Amino acid sequence: MSKARIVKVGTRASPLALAQTEEAVHPLVRALPEIRFETVTITPDGDRRKSMPLLSMERGMFVKELEAALLTGEIDIAVHSAKDMPAELPKGLVLAAFPERNDPRDVLVDRWSSGFDELPGGARLGTSSPRRAAQIKHLRPDIDVVPVRGNVGTRLERAMEKPYDGVILAAAGVARLGRESEVHHYFSPETFTPDAGQGALAVETRSSDDELHALLVAIDHAPTRTAVTAERAFITAIGGGCKIPVAAYAEFVDGSLRISAMAGLPDGSSLFRVSLDADPSAPEAAGRSIAQALTDSGAAEILSRETPP
Repeated sequence: MSKARIVKVGTRASPLALAQTEEAVHPLVRALPEIRFETVTITPDGDRRKSMPLLSMERGMFVKELEAALLTGEIDIAVHSAKDMPAELPKGLVLAAFPERNDPRDVLVDRWSSGFDELPGGARLGTSSPRRAAQIKHLRPDIDVVPVRGNVGTRLERAMEKPYDGVILAAAGVARLGRESEVHHYFSPETFTPDAGQGALAVETRSSDDELHALLVAIDHAPTRTAVTAERAFITAIGGGCKIPVAAYAEFVDGSLRISAMAGLPDGSSLFRVSLDADPSAPEAAGRSIAQALTDSGAAEILSRETPP
């Protein structure tokens, strides 16, 4: 790569997005001091529509403007939360690197500093994620789920303010902001399935830029790529626009790729979970297999619904 090259890095403007970008780019800056990396902040449509419920938004609402900037050459790479990525990428773009995954779990922050099981009946937990709402209500039907929007910092503050008694967030986001001390409970992926790609970053660039591809190999973590590829294949197979809460999580266990998935109604009244061990050399096939297993488990009836109840 030319020593004179400037690499423009696109990101959302939130404190978390900037922290994620630093996490992805810092190893490149350290390894290639002759290359100049410039951060370009872009506000996606999903960030502008703060009052819109997340359920009404398509996966990809937080990345479209960044992808448009890649295609026009305004930026050279974009750093995303992998869970925000749509199942299909625009023609001409590719996910060139997946840095090593951070904690994939969901966490609870609450006013009583208690664990989830110890929360009093009627506690009001904030989340605008249908996936989280379904699993909260399935585990604790006596808990009230209250919509909440805003960046991670805003939601952490609202955990201590009426009408909320706590909030559910991604562990990785809390950790990247250095606020792990505020976490009161970590949900196990076995009982609270993370979103596809949760905790992982995805670095996107133009498929034609061979120089950048060669550079980004340095931060591509093979186990993370394999796991997230399987999870994304699940989303594609199950239907990326599905309005019913679904999730998949893959990890390496004793040399196999163990992938689990869930589908449930937002009120928690019906929820299905499946898991299987697969060949890590074929992550896309593993994602398709777990989607079929979930459908065969009895989830087909709720997955076929146009809208949740």
